[in-house]
Amino acid sequence: MPLKADFLIEDADLIATCAGPAPRRGLAQREISPLRDGVIAAFEGRITYVGETPLLADTVDVQKDATRIDARGCTVVPGFVDAHTHLVHAGDRRSELQRRLAGETYAAIAAEGGGIARTVTATRAASDDQLVAESRVHLDEMLACGTTTCEVKSGYGLTVESELRQLHAVRMLDEAHPVDLVPTFMGAHDIPAEYQARRGQYVEMVIDEMLPRVADEGLAEFCDVFCAASAFSAEESIAILEAGRRAGLMPRVHADELAASGGSSVAARVQARSADHLIFVDERSADALADAGVCATLLPAAAFYLKIGRFAPARMLIERGVAVALGTDVNPGAGLSPSMPFAVALACFGMSMTLEESLIAATLNAAWSVNRAAQAGSLEPGKLMDAVIVNGDLAELVRVGAPAIRTVIKRGRVMSWRQ
Repeated sequence: MPLKADFLIEDADLIATCAGPAPRRGLAQREISPLRDGVIAAFEGRITYVGETPLLADTVDVQKDATRIDARGCTVVPGFVDAHTHLVHAGDRRSELQRRLAGETYAAIAAEGGGIARTVTATRAASDDQLVAESRVHLDEMLACGTTTCEVKSGYGLTVESELRQLHAVRMLDEAHPVDLVPTFMGAHDIPAEYQARRGQYVEMVIDEMLPRVADEGLAEFCDVFCAASAFSAEESIAILEAGRRAGLMPRVHADELAASGGSSVAARVQARSADHLIFVDERSADALADAGVCATLLPAAAFYLKIGRFAPARMLIERGVAVALGTDVNPGAGLSPSMPFAVALACFGMSMTLEESLIAATLNAAWSVNRAAQAGSLEPGKLMDAVIVNGDLAELVRVGAPAIRTVIKRGRVMSWRQ
């Protein structure tokens, strides 16, 4: 029986299928598995055929009312997978942005009650409806920029109930919005103000109260920890992540973002799915990440907006065999851009990645980082029909501010269109 199709993308100049095993490492991260003058067919939201146009008629039964997208003059890429966001929160910290632009540091602002603490206060005070409504606005922006799957962390509640409320908001958005969300519990984002003098008790609460509730309600797939001098030590991070693993949550780590913190060593030790940021990672730690099979999820937009003065050493990580993924780090303080194409541009021009490496990092490797490589990240039969149609060639993606994205497709439905 021939395959069926109710949706087709036809006559694309190039389809960057990104097909193949995940994650890509080393030189393999440059392999985008291109197909020229091809066609993609899908049925009920999943891809059934990717290949040469002349073979379509003998392989696929195209329904009479099928949607047909003419992609002549265009490049088709997989829908972007944003592997690191803090999407669900309340409040606004743009006044802090102005202070940073005037020369103040993130650390100094945080010491005065700004940064994460300020967002925690706003998020705790917000209603459930407000959390969902404010987050939906950001998610709509991400979809318009080509993101079709994204990871979302809690971490702006820092009490049992407020962390659960954030994760319930993630679930509600996942059920109501086209973008597929991957939930991460991050009660270990910061030590809240009321526990500053008794941090050990807060760590115990994360392990003994938060994690069991999150696991019992099935609200998260990952457990993340901010391993930094201002947040959680390496020993505390390991204890939390190992407790998370016992509860069924895969580990992730905010590592070596503001300084060398030991976070990359923690990620290697617990065999985390991903170590994120890594601005100050060194070669020895990179080797440990490679040996442990940890993906490096890099967030160049965060380094850009925080004015850190350097980016993560992506070239070194790739050369040492670490799989590299990308994310936007959407958040109220430093993740100000919802655009994965902007992250791709910064990866190319700030982190010395090739365009092909950056595309794999924003699709297939990012999907592996969030445990979605079986259904997203590449254009292959059996996966979701999630795609972005780019006006012109692949290089259009790095023309920041230009209308490079013509069409965003999610599960075989057109989400946006630009002529």
